[in-house]
Amino acid sequence: MNVSFLPRSIVAASLIGAAMLTSSAGLSMAQSPTSKPPAAAAATSSKPETVEQRISQLKTALKITPDQEAKWSKVAEAMRDNAAQMDKLVKEKRAKMTNMTAVDDLKTYQEFTKAHLDGLKKVTDAFDSLYDSMPAAQKKNADQVFMNFGPSHAKSPSQG
Repeated sequence: MNVSFLPRSIVAASLIGAAMLTSSAGLSMAQSPTSKPPAAAAATSSKPETVEQRISQLKTALKITPDQEAKWSKVAEAMRDNAAQMDKLVKEKRAKMTNMTAVDDLKTYQEFTKAHLDGLKKVTDAFDSLYDSMPAAQKKNADQVFMNFGPSHAKSPSQG
């Protein structure tokens, strides 16, 4: 494995996974006690943005062209599906929280992690096709978008 690629992989996974974490209960259940890359911190913020906002921001940042719209729509659909799946898990687990044992808590964390991993695979598969269709300059931009995603790197509208 290319060691220099590892941080980008973590940030990319966190960025795409951010679409899956859409409610405060899901966020608290899915959090890890370890420090997180910027995209993961954004995903677990106490002020989560909606999946539609993330899709829109990512589409703009990646400079998706009309010719890429069909491939982009598959990425967006996977992000929406992931968010819906995570919301479903959150609702199921919220009802059980009052009687959870330590083992139940670990199993819940396992379920969230599996849902995150399954969703990430779906988004990665869709994104792979889109990325392959991008010209070199757009790929370079995409690489930077994924490397720099997160609240500490976000530009205000006045910064362009």
